[in-house]
Amino acid sequence: MKYDVKKYPLISNAEIADGIFDMHVEYDSNALPVKCGQFAHVYVPSKTLRRPISVCDVENGVLRLVYQVKGEGTKIMSQMKSGETVDILAPLGNGFKIEQGKRYCLIGGGIGVPPMLYTAKQTQNPLVITGFRDKSLVILQDDFAKAGAELVLVTDNGTAGTKGFVTDILREKINETDEVCACGPTPMLKAVAKVCAEFSKPCQVSLEERMACGIGACLGCAVKVNIGGEEIMQHVCKNGPVFNAEEVVFNG
Repeated sequence: MKYDVKKYPLISNAEIADGIFDMHVEYDSNALPVKCGQFAHVYVPSKTLRRPISVCDVENGVLRLVYQVKGEGTKIMSQMKSGETVDILAPLGNGFKIEQGKRYCLIGGGIGVPPMLYTAKQTQNPLVITGFRDKSLVILQDDFAKAGAELVLVTDNGTAGTKGFVTDILREKINETDEVCACGPTPMLKAVAKVCAEFSKPCQVSLEERMACGIGACLGCAVKVNIGGEEIMQHVCKNGPVFNAEEVVFNG
């Protein structure tokens, strides 16, 4: 895994939904190309641990990170201004494996939606299903449309798009696609994996875990996987964040 740590000029950092921010930084993607599904580890001033943020997009020398304010660290990130520099360790992790000639169904739930944008740009005519709690949290719909995706929006309470869950749409459209890639809360990933297994569709899931180092040194983001009938522990930051869904041991 090749990565670098540098201070990048911050271009913009704007709130695009309730508590969700869209950060753009200058980035030399030719030096270290970013694969869809990888993440960046962002240093937050006055904090010991970096914050892992999925890569939303990389285009024309600009790295885009869309994140949600959940604690003190991301609150500090949201206050960074254009003209400052952002200390970033990237690109990290193993991303989605995309094969040409396949039609993908890309599923994002909540703050798991952003990494699906860059993934959509790597595929042909993808079906993208985005799910949110309500309309105040809906993001990136225009971006997906510009990327040429067939887009379906669902919200838990029906305040935007269709009322329901991403798995409702997946069941309706799963036979229109060859493979599924998903990112979002663990209960959603477990439900998506179950539907894919039912219809014998391959599925990749991007897991979310608390990370400290981001490079597999601290061993803090361990998850249980089943490979060849043997349950072992692997690490989201180094072995993932993307895993084959059939290998992940979901609890409960």
